[in-house]
Amino acid sequence: EIGNLSNLENFHLYNNQLTGSIPPEIGNLTNLTRLALSENQFTGSIFEIMNLTNLGTLYLNENQFTGSIPPEIGNLTNLTSLRLDDNQLTGEIPSEIGNLTNLTSLNLNYNQLTGSMPPEISNMTNLRYLYLRSNQLSGSIPPEIGNLSNLDRLYLNINQFTGSIPSEIGNLTNLTLLYLHENQLTGSIPPEIGNLTNLT
Repeated sequence: EIGNLSNLENFHLYNNQLTGSIPPEIGNLTNLTRLALSENQFTGSIFEIMNLTNLGTLYLNENQFTGSIPPEIGNLTNLTSLRLDDNQLTGEIPSEIGNLTNLTSLNLNYNQLTGSMPPEISNMTNLRYLYLRSNQLSGSIPPEIGNLSNLDRLYLNINQFTGSIPSEIGNLTNLTLLYLHENQLTGSIPPEIGNLTNLT
């Protein structure tokens, strides 16, 4: 049984044609630091993984996972890279995601996430890559996004964001790519966007 592999640190099954849900026994592998199940046909919830608190890398992208992102995601405080993109995840992004202060890359692209962008994302000051494109996120872009001064890429396009572009976006002087298209943003372009001299 997979749950007996208690010393396992790296578990890579990506790019296969595996189906079914994540076995609950995977939650026993508490020494895992890297889990890559991407590019398969896994279904069901991602909840079984939420007590693997030693994980530094979690790749569940390009599967068919459903349900919401559990608030317990905030327990995985050692994560540096999290990919949940290209699934069928629904519900809101939990505010507890802001606990992941070691993250450098967060990819939630191509899901069906709704609600607003939690301002707690601004706690993740080590983030370099934030990908939220192609969801159903709404509300305004929180001004707290200006705290993410290490961001290199910010993809908020193809959502339902409203309101104006916050002037604080001008604080993100390390940005090389900024995608805001295909939303419902209004108002004028803030002059502070001229601070983003690294945009390409």
